[in-house]
Amino acid sequence: MNIENLRIFFTNIFSFDEKYPLLFTQFYFWAFFAIVFAFFSLLRNRCLLRNAFLFFVSLIFYYKTSGLFITILIFTTLYDFFIGKVINRAETPFKRKFLLFLGVFINLFVLCYFKYAYFFTDVYNSIFHSNLTVVNHFAQWTNELIGSNRFDASKILLPVGISFYVFQSISYLVDVYRKKVAPISNILNFGFYVSFFPGLVAGPIIRANQFIPQLYKKFFLTKRQFGIAIFWILNGLIKKIILSDYLAVNFVDRVFDNPNLFTAFENLSALFIYSLQVYADFSGYTDIAIGVAMLMGFYLPQNFDSPYKATNPGNFWKRWHISLSTWLKDYLYIPLGGNRKGKVRTQINLMITMLLGGLWHGASWNFMIWGGLNGCGILIYKLWKVLKKYLRSILTFLLFSLFIVLHHFFPNPAMMIGCVWTGVIFAGTLLDNLYSLVFKNKPLPWLNRGWYIFLTFVFISFTRLFFRSGSNLDPAIANETAWNTAKLMVAQIGGTWNLPQIPEILNTYLYVFIMFAVGMLIHWLPDKWKRWYRINFAMLPMWLMLIIVVVVVFLLYQFITADLQPFIYFQF
Repeated sequence: MNIENLRIFFTNIFSFDEKYPLLFTQFYFWAFFAIVFAFFSLLRNRCLLRNAFLFFVSLIFYYKTSGLFITILIFTTLYDFFIGKVINRAETPFKRKFLLFLGVFINLFVLCYFKYAYFFTDVYNSIFHSNLTVVNHFAQWTNELIGSNRFDASKILLPVGISFYVFQSISYLVDVYRKKVAPISNILNFGFYVSFFPGLVAGPIIRANQFIPQLYKKFFLTKRQFGIAIFWILNGLIKKIILSDYLAVNFVDRVFDNPNLFTAFENLSALFIYSLQVYADFSGYTDIAIGVAMLMGFYLPQNFDSPYKATNPGNFWKRWHISLSTWLKDYLYIPLGGNRKGKVRTQINLMITMLLGGLWHGASWNFMIWGGLNGCGILIYKLWKVLKKYLRSILTFLLFSLFIVLHHFFPNPAMMIGCVWTGVIFAGTLLDNLYSLVFKNKPLPWLNRGWYIFLTFVFISFTRLFFRSGSNLDPAIANETAWNTAKLMVAQIGGTWNLPQIPEILNTYLYVFIMFAVGMLIHWLPDKWKRWYRINFAMLPMWLMLIIVVVVVFLLYQFITADLQPFIYFQF
C-alpha cells in the first residue's frame, strides 16, 4: 500500500494536468523551487553542471505548464543551437544571410502555425470567399504514427510562452550573425539560455548578449542582493494576488463578460481598472521571475518602469514591456530603416512595428487595432509637440467642432465619446494657453506633467478595450467575440449616463475602487521613495525579514480565490 501511495505521489508530481499548471502563485511551485534550490546550492559554482541541472529543471517546469508542447521547445532549442553554429562557420556573407533567413523563417513558421493558423485562415477565407478549416497536422501525424486517435486534430492549441522563447531564439541567431555574441558551444548551456524557467512562459524576453555571459560566471549573492530578490518576489505576489486577481474577480471580468448588464460608469471604470489589473498581473509575474532568478545568481532585464507615469504614448512604450519594445526596435524597426530614411518612411516603419507588436500579442484583429491605435498615438504626439500653443488650441477646437457636427448628423456612441474626449483636450489646451499668456514667468511644470500623464493614461486605457476584449479566448472564435465585446462596451460608455446612480455604484464596489486608488497612488510614488524602501527592506536583519515574509504569506492566503487566476501573458 505504501509503495502504491508512493507511486501515485510521484505520478502526480511528474504528470501534466492542464487544470493545474505550475504557477508562481501556487504552493506547489514554491515546494518545487525549494527542492530545485537545494540541489542548485550543491552545484552553484560548477557552471556546466549547474546549467545542465537548470536546463533539466526548466524542461520539467515547462512540461508541468504545457504538457506535450515541450516537444516544440526541445525542437526549437536543438534547431537554433545547430543553425547558430552553422551561421558562425559560414564563410561568405551570402551564406551567412541565407542561413540567418532560414533560421528566422523556421522559428517564425513554428510561431505562426501554432499562434496564427486561425487568424490567417479567416483572412484567406474572407478574401477568397472560401471555406477552409484549420487542421492540426502535428496531431494528425502523431495519431497515424501511434495508430490511435489520442490527439484532437480538429483544433490547434497555443503552447504557453511560445512567443517569448521563439523571440529569444531569434535574438540569439541575429546576435551571432552580427557577431555580438559567440555561438554557445554546449547544447546544455544553450538549452538553459532558451528555457530558463523563471522567464520561460511570460518573459521578460531574455536577449542573448545580455544573458549568455552569465552562463559562465560562478554563483555570487550578497545579503543585500538576497534581500532585494525576496523583496521582488513578495512585491510580485502582492501585485498579482492582492491587486490584480482581486480587481479581476470582483469587477473587471464581470463587466467585460456582460457589458450590457452594467452602466456606462461601470463600463468606463472597468477600462481604467483593467489598466491597473493588467499592469499588476504582468509586472507582478516579472517581479517574481526577477527575484527567483536573482536568488540563483542570474539577472533578468527590467521589464517595467512605472508606465503610468508616461507623459505621451511613445514614453509609455519605453516604460511598458521594455524587453519586447526594445526587441522590436532592434530587430524590426531599425532593420526596416528606423528613422534614417526620411520622415514618411520613419512613420511607416513605426506603424509597421506597432501593428506587428499588436499581432505578437494575439491572433485577432482586435490586437492589430490596439497596436495601430498605439502607433497613431505616437505619431500624433510627434506632430503635437512641435506645434505652437496657439495652434494646438485652434487644432483641438476644430477637431472638437468636427465631432460635434458628425454626432449631429450621425448620432452614435462612438461619436459621443469623440465629442467628450476632444472637448476635454480642447479645454485643457485652451486653459494652458491662457495661463501662459497671463502668467508668463510663473510656469507650473508639475501641473503640465500631471495633465499629460492623465491624458496618456486615458488614451492607453481606451486602447485596452481592444486588448482585453480579445484576450482569454479560443482562437477559433476570438475575432467575432472580441469585436462584439468592444462594440457593446463602446455603446454603453457612449450611451446614456445616470449620474445620480454613481454614488451607489461606488458604494457597491467600495473596496474595488479603494484598491484601485491605492494601487495607482503607490504606482505614482517617486522612484527615489521606491528605491528607499526596497533597499531598506534588503538591509533588514534576517529574523525581521523572515517575520515580514510570514506575515505577507498569511495576508496573501486570505486573498487567494478558489480558482487561481492564470497570468494574463501566459496566452501570448
